[in-house]
Amino acid sequence: MLAVVVHAPDDLRVEEVPDPVLAPDQVLLRIAFGGICGSDIAYWKDGISGTAVLKDPLILGHEVSATIAEIGAQAAAQVRKAGLDVGSAVTVHPATLVGDHRMPPQTAHRTNLWPEVRYLGSAAFDPHEQGGFSTFRAVRPAQLRAIPDGVSLKQAALAEPFGVALHAVARAGDISGADVLVNGAGPIGALAVAAARRAGAATVTAADLSPTALEIAQAMGAHSTVNIAAGEQLPANVDVAIEASGAPRALGGVIAAVRRGGVLVQVGNLPSAEVSASLGGIVTREIDYRGSYRFVDEISDALTAMAEGLDVSPMITHTVPVERAEEGFRLAADRSSGSSKVLIDLR
Repeated sequence: MLAVVVHAPDDLRVEEVPDPVLAPDQVLLRIAFGGICGSDIAYWKDGISGTAVLKDPLILGHEVSATIAEIGAQAAAQVRKAGLDVGSAVTVHPATLVGDHRMPPQTAHRTNLWPEVRYLGSAAFDPHEQGGFSTFRAVRPAQLRAIPDGVSLKQAALAEPFGVALHAVARAGDISGADVLVNGAGPIGALAVAAARRAGAATVTAADLSPTALEIAQAMGAHSTVNIAAGEQLPANVDVAIEASGAPRALGGVIAAVRRGGVLVQVGNLPSAEVSASLGGIVTREIDYRGSYRFVDEISDALTAMAEGLDVSPMITHTVPVERAEEGFRLAADRSSGSSKVLIDLR
């Protein structure tokens, strides 16, 4: 089968790899589309994503849609109980919890904080957890999420990043009637705009350096936009800010935009190394600064929102065949290309 494999920094290959061997308790998927994420780009560019360091060749990809190709004998009852069968359209929850850990009662329901998680397309473990940018991928039945009627395979490839955005907005608490700022209108930021609108925000302002990104954020529901590159200023006294850029230099301005006693949710990945950031306002303005990491099961909520009519298609700016995967990666990494979510067509 064909797969998109990173071997080292700046060494991305589309190559033939062995088909997966289906275990009796697994389901074999025929992958349709895969969305290129910032972590995929990081492995390609730097050989590292966060604290995960590439040691061996890694099939990338954790944002995928697929159809069921084969069902292992021991998985059949669980799959059919979920109303699925061979040919069913699905997306995949990328996380597998490993290890025998006891979570404190306060966080037992927050499985995204489990100490050891194997995530599709991640080098965090050795051996690495191979991803979904391949013709086939075997997964556990519990990872399957049925794609509702009316949601295309293309749209469903965005369920995973939309789950990240929904989780980030939920971390702010009840935002109904709130004024919300989303700083950074890349894919997660633009989806956070849609998530904030869905959660009942009174106003949502998107801020970014890219006019194209701001246009996409507006298409996803932003009431207003702020072009930082053009010298436009962030709004004042917002109730909630979702920081999706991951740029430490942006933090001071975002903190200053939040009203006293407001909430700032950090969903953009910050560098793992020491950085310089202006954080004093967190104290003097009593800002609640909250982290947001992946999601619990908001991927299911994302599919529900799509089925109810939330249109994520403005996010999909490019689709490339698997043979041209590196071109897709270059588009996704180059914000001047006008890209937002770039999909790889693996059919």
